[in-house]
Amino acid sequence: MKKKASVKILTLTALILFLMALVQTRAYAQDPLDKKLNINLADEQLKNALDKITKASGVKFTYNEQVATSKTRISVQATNKTLREILSAAFSDKSIQFSVLDKEVFVRINTQAVKKQGAGPAADPGQNKEKYTLSGTIKSKGSGEILIAASVKVAGTNLATMTNEYGFYSITLNKGTYTVEVKGVGFKTYNTQVELNQDVKLNAALEDENNQLETVTIKGSSNNQDIKSTQMGMERFSIRETKEVPVLLGEPDIIKTLQLLPGVKTAGEGNGGMFVRGGSSDQNVILLDEAPVYNATHLLGFFSTFNSDAIKNVTLYKSGMPAQYGGGLSSVLDVKMNDGNNQKLGVSGGVGLISARVNVEGPIQKDKSSFLISARRTYADMFLKLSSDSSVRNTQLYFYDINLKANYILGEKDRLYVSGYFGKDVLASENLSGINWGNATSTLRWNHVFNNKLFSNTSLIFSNYNYNVKSNSDENSLSLFSQIRDWSFKENMQWYLNEKNTVTFGLSATYHNIKPGEVQASGDSGFLSQQFQNRFSLENAVYASNTWKASDALNITYGLRLSAFSIFGKGDFYDLDNNGNVTGTTNYKSGEMVKTYINPEPRLALALQLSEQSSLKASYVRNVQNLHLISNSNASSPTDRWVASTNIIKPELSDQYSIGYYKNFSGNAYEFSAETYYKSLQNQIDYRNGADIFTSKPIETQLLFGKGRAYGLELLIKKKTGRFTGWLGYTLSKTERKIDGINNDEWYNARQDKTHDISFVGMYKLSPRWTVSANWVYSTGNAVTYPRGKYTMMGKSYFYFSDRNGDRMPAYHRLDLGATRLLKQTKRFSSELNFSLYNAYGRKNPFRITFSDNETDPSKTEAIRTTLFQFVPSISYNFKF
Repeated sequence: MKKKASVKILTLTALILFLMALVQTRAYAQDPLDKKLNINLADEQLKNALDKITKASGVKFTYNEQVATSKTRISVQATNKTLREILSAAFSDKSIQFSVLDKEVFVRINTQAVKKQGAGPAADPGQNKEKYTLSGTIKSKGSGEILIAASVKVAGTNLATMTNEYGFYSITLNKGTYTVEVKGVGFKTYNTQVELNQDVKLNAALEDENNQLETVTIKGSSNNQDIKSTQMGMERFSIRETKEVPVLLGEPDIIKTLQLLPGVKTAGEGNGGMFVRGGSSDQNVILLDEAPVYNATHLLGFFSTFNSDAIKNVTLYKSGMPAQYGGGLSSVLDVKMNDGNNQKLGVSGGVGLISARVNVEGPIQKDKSSFLISARRTYADMFLKLSSDSSVRNTQLYFYDINLKANYILGEKDRLYVSGYFGKDVLASENLSGINWGNATSTLRWNHVFNNKLFSNTSLIFSNYNYNVKSNSDENSLSLFSQIRDWSFKENMQWYLNEKNTVTFGLSATYHNIKPGEVQASGDSGFLSQQFQNRFSLENAVYASNTWKASDALNITYGLRLSAFSIFGKGDFYDLDNNGNVTGTTNYKSGEMVKTYINPEPRLALALQLSEQSSLKASYVRNVQNLHLISNSNASSPTDRWVASTNIIKPELSDQYSIGYYKNFSGNAYEFSAETYYKSLQNQIDYRNGADIFTSKPIETQLLFGKGRAYGLELLIKKKTGRFTGWLGYTLSKTERKIDGINNDEWYNARQDKTHDISFVGMYKLSPRWTVSANWVYSTGNAVTYPRGKYTMMGKSYFYFSDRNGDRMPAYHRLDLGATRLLKQTKRFSSELNFSLYNAYGRKNPFRITFSDNETDPSKTEAIRTTLFQFVPSISYNFKF
């Protein structure tokens, strides 16, 4: 019955989206130049004339400074005439051209005095058959930072592109004269005219935009490019957007902001993990400058490892992942660090209630090279030193992280980047217990432009994650250690083949060395000393994809990723029976091949543009995952075990089908999207009943394998301009597993299953100095397993359980408030105070619910709710000079 119900929900959702698309189809033929109006202009200056036409018709005009300051006078009188007729008559004896650009009318002065109706050769690319390529790099004029996803549009055509991760773009056009428009979030629009009678290199440096009160913007990617692009299930954030969202203890946090989006769910109160479209937390690939980060949290999940001062751009892929990404079933979180200012030295930072941070960047050689150093540390342990208790005074409780980066422009075609991250958590009490864990990554990248159509990025990457847990007392001691270490090589090529095809292809190779765990124990700690065998593997992939502009309204991306996972000795590998008992052991020598899994991962995505402001998209993607996190709780823990695929643990597979409808409206001030998805999962992993993660037996004996499914609907409406900005998101979803040996071999709720998830985020610009913000979240409680009864043996109570994840935690909801006060802002110095109140109405959301005998009546059982946060205020001071 559940399966039939889910099919009905998906069918109904797809039908609704299809009907919405049909409603928009007729709008595709509409043209602002066909709008009829009455107008009377008598010797008006050009800019004033355009303003009056806008007021009468509602049609907006786009023009450059040359038009705005032109002394040309316009006279025209028209009754019930189309805008095309009015402009043609008004400009008939003038050197002025016009064309449609994104439902606006682009006006420019023809410097060659070509007097034609319409937009001249730029609007009719079919006039010339000679083709040339316009290419270059877009960067910030103020800092020299390259700009990711800046839009490059050609007026009078439907051709546009976006810069890649390294600021490079390429677009092929017919011979002619064009006006090129470049936009980036937080920057002034750049317009220039290009005479294209040969290949042209156009580099642009965009000036910072001094945002006025009425022109606040929260999203920087080109609106219509998002409509036309085949990519779906993607969210891209500039770091300035995350800084205005109120969070726990006032520390800006990328992952906490992502958890406010549809399809992304929190793992629990204060937890840094995230569940994306029904996947578990380990099914997200998290990259920092291309290096994998295996535990992206601090303080047991309350903060993420990403220091906002060091981050430039964040991109989350929930579906339709490009072919160059692999290794995770649910999502890819691609985080890019700032390159460093190559124009001038700058220092920024902040001081809050629990942490302080500082960021230093500047040129090594102006215009040629730069550096970045960013550091952050908490200091809760420093307050503990004020205690009169020596044991408290010597307690360690802190984390730190350091981001480093340098880049060098080697020539017009080459650029070198070196970046690194080092972070560590230390939680320890004197001579008793302690946990420390940390990540270290480093990346060496070389960008090379072979020609104006072929771009290359070559990377050498290192990543290391480890944890160490110690517990000491007079009676016993315990030490746990685990580590995962990677060395990677990646080669990615982008080939801008022609105006209709862009090809991406490349390869990657990663060598994994995993130490699943090492236990040293004494006394009655309950553990046995043991050392789990290291596992060695090589993960290779080749891929290719093409984005094809099939027509003006239809774009298609298709591709294939072919991955191979090879397992090597030395070590023992086992054969098991159906009950998890070892029936045979095979020993492999160092470097000896154990097994190779080869999996094709096809990709297909389509975008049908229904109008200038709306589109319908669909995608299919297969993903493969060969590293698995063995965890027995929702909350991420540094002691969770990473294991690689073996002869028994097979690669996890997912097939995701998505369909979505997208629309921009009210002059692109609002954005609406609706996406529905169905995900089929294979080789899913869960514990056997009564499993022991640190058993002396092989870990495979504690696991069961089966299948899963996840499906849902995601709605998002976002306001992107004006004094009030923000978004409202809603997710309706279901996530289930079916594993023989669990829940009578029937479907059961996955731990990350949450039926409803709502998030509201709002930011309001009260004045040039005050900005206030709020977010409210609601979600169905996590799926959990509660005891069904208990029995007593030798005076001690034991609970017994039935259905796996058959119960629910109470619903979760919370309101956070924030305010930012700009203290001072000059060209050389700025400072601000940030205030926030986490959980403003004091909701006692449970972190954990445990069960125990009632103290006065042992025959009764009581539930004990643990709540972490109520009314958490914070204040922080931020500066930049």
